[in-house]
Amino acid sequence: MTRSVQALAYSRPSALEASRAGQLLGLETSGGLTPRGTEPHPRFFSGFLTSPRTAARGLLAVADVASARYYQRTLPASLDPVVTGNGDRLRFESFSGCCGVYARLDVLRDGLDGAETGHGTTNVDVNNPLREALSRIAGDDPLHLRVGPDEMAVTTLDGPVVEKKVPLPDRWLRGFAEAQVVSAGFDLRAELPAPEAVRFLRSLPRSSGNASRGARWVVPAGKTLRPTTRPVAGAVCLPGPERLVALQRVLRHATSLRVYGPVADGAATASAWEVVLPGMRLTLTLSPDASRGFSGEGGVLEALATDDAAADAELVSVLLAWEPRIEPADLAEQSGLPVERVRAALTRLGTAGRVGYDLADAAYFHRELPYDADRAERHNPRLVAARRLAGSGAVSLDGDTATVASGERRYQVREKDGALSCTCPWWIDYRGRRGPCKHALAVRMVRRGAPVAGGVR
Repeated sequence: MTRSVQALAYSRPSALEASRAGQLLGLETSGGLTPRGTEPHPRFFSGFLTSPRTAARGLLAVADVASARYYQRTLPASLDPVVTGNGDRLRFESFSGCCGVYARLDVLRDGLDGAETGHGTTNVDVNNPLREALSRIAGDDPLHLRVGPDEMAVTTLDGPVVEKKVPLPDRWLRGFAEAQVVSAGFDLRAELPAPEAVRFLRSLPRSSGNASRGARWVVPAGKTLRPTTRPVAGAVCLPGPERLVALQRVLRHATSLRVYGPVADGAATASAWEVVLPGMRLTLTLSPDASRGFSGEGGVLEALATDDAAADAELVSVLLAWEPRIEPADLAEQSGLPVERVRAALTRLGTAGRVGYDLADAAYFHRELPYDADRAERHNPRLVAARRLAGSGAVSLDGDTATVASGERRYQVREKDGALSCTCPWWIDYRGRRGPCKHALAVRMVRRGAPVAGGVR
């Protein structure tokens, strides 16, 4: 696994402190992007939380996922959550160390009582003393939230006094991109009222074991979910149910549970579980299996393999403005591009962490993760291998059929109704459910005349 080290510099540790106006939750920020450019400690919000206890538990749930590994648990994992100010809300996001669970807490306009939320993206410090303090919040006494340095300190900070150096695997970046692509294909499959939501979630296992391994399936039945042993019509996949344990923190405050996923086709799939809270939403998106991270799903490969998407993404990126709702149709009108090319451009921007997808709004949103825009592409094994095959002359075209020489073997790639299939073991195992294989990608590149000189771009 390719890793780099990211330094997160904070002016001081985040803390929960007593003040004259009551409790003050100060979340310190690291370097991030805003409409004014890069700032060392951006400031996004200063005001009150309308549901302090709920917000504290939601933030802890996001931090739980950031520090968890649900597969190969012996390896350490910890990355401070990302926060994005979208003008009318704050979004706190994290990814598990195993790359199989994506968490997001959306604190909406109704959950905030203060000045307008700023725009931009950065990391926030969530340290162990802060976690302990947040867990002790028991009532709904006024809680002032400050995201970023206080106003007096904005111009007086002369350097960071707290620095964290965290390993940043490339697969986490790919995971953010794949989770966004997968989510964009989900539909709302069920909505449970609070009592049924609590009953169902409390019935799930909290730790992995023989009884909970693999995917489970549930079927909407009235106002509840009924377990089933197979993916019958209308079923929703619940892969690794113990990975929803972070939702337990907010159950007593839940008003409903929404379940999102694709139409069942017999195979295990990803799904999203959204707990609706007063003025907030907490969503966990699960990969198709606890041992299968989002980074290997391959949903972004088609977009990465096209040159149109690269140029289109550059154009579309100029139109983004940290909007909480990005509508492809609106971007198509502004850019003059067809909607499908806008969607491909958004997928490509997602590989750099520049857009996410909000299931409740059924819309993309703008954020700016601190990653190199080409990094996911350079370190995607299938994409790199496909460029090598295409650039080395390994692809021979013959109408709707192509032959790809890979090592000592030759594989047949066929195209039917715009979809490619291959005779390689990868395609036989997954049949397109985890994106195209390297041979199909290479054929796609050669057919489109994509530049592949040098093998790797």
